[in-house]
Amino acid sequence: MTSTRDRQRAAARARLEKEMAERSAKARKRRQTQAIIGAGAALVLVVAGTVWLTMSLGGDDDKTDTAAQAPGASECVYNQLPADQRSPQIKDVGLPSNQQSGTGVQTMTIDTNLGPITAKVDRSLVPCTAGSFSYLAEKNFFDNTKCHRLVTEGIKVLQCGDPSATGNGWRETDGMGGPSYKLPEENLPTDKRPPYPEGVIAMANSGQPGSTGSQFFIVYGDSPLDPAYTVLGTVTGGLDIVKDVAKTGDDGAFAQQAGGGHPKKEVIIKDLAMSAPQG
Repeated sequence: MTSTRDRQRAAARARLEKEMAERSAKARKRRQTQAIIGAGAALVLVVAGTVWLTMSLGGDDDKTDTAAQAPGASECVYNQLPADQRSPQIKDVGLPSNQQSGTGVQTMTIDTNLGPITAKVDRSLVPCTAGSFSYLAEKNFFDNTKCHRLVTEGIKVLQCGDPSATGNGWRETDGMGGPSYKLPEENLPTDKRPPYPEGVIAMANSGQPGSTGSQFFIVYGDSPLDPAYTVLGTVTGGLDIVKDVAKTGDDGAFAQQAGGGHPKKEVIIKDLAMSAPQG
């Protein structure tokens, strides 16, 4: 028969084991809490570091981000070409602002040796392309350049906008020039038939997405081109000048490549200007 003392010892041992178990549980819980707090503190530091990094790298872009939130503003991407990808035909005049207005209509005036050609550009359709074009015009990028390519079969376009196409005669490199940046395409006429009707002005590219530069083409007859080129605007005057140039034909210099050739009747852009957006 178990003695009273044995029962007391067993009870005391049970209380001690229970107390030790409770202490162990509390200690384990305390360690878990500390671990969670520590991880939370690390997260806060990481987040804080990220915020600091973003702000420190952003610089003056903070003001730009605020501007992007303004009604009608568009955030644009102008990709600078690496130095080792710039041919001698590339003309570096810097970069347009990433913030461009997406409202209003501009008038483009191309003053040529054969007379003026005018067009309407709706910035709500092409805020980034219009912004780039306006920037280049302000830099006199197009002045005293020649429209280097005419296609009279099929697509019916006069192509211009190469800053290196200048001076007397033609060079093999004509058509290879542009600014020191590229931008994505906008306002693609995927739902239009034909995609590029007579009177449209569109931006040329290399055939790869995001390769729009400064070169553009004036469509003087409905064109079945694939809808891969930004529609910049619509001619409002002077299309007869382009049609007259087309009648004289081209020299076939590009017949084995992209088609067409240099126009036999020379078209020199003396000045290209973009008005301030209206409306």
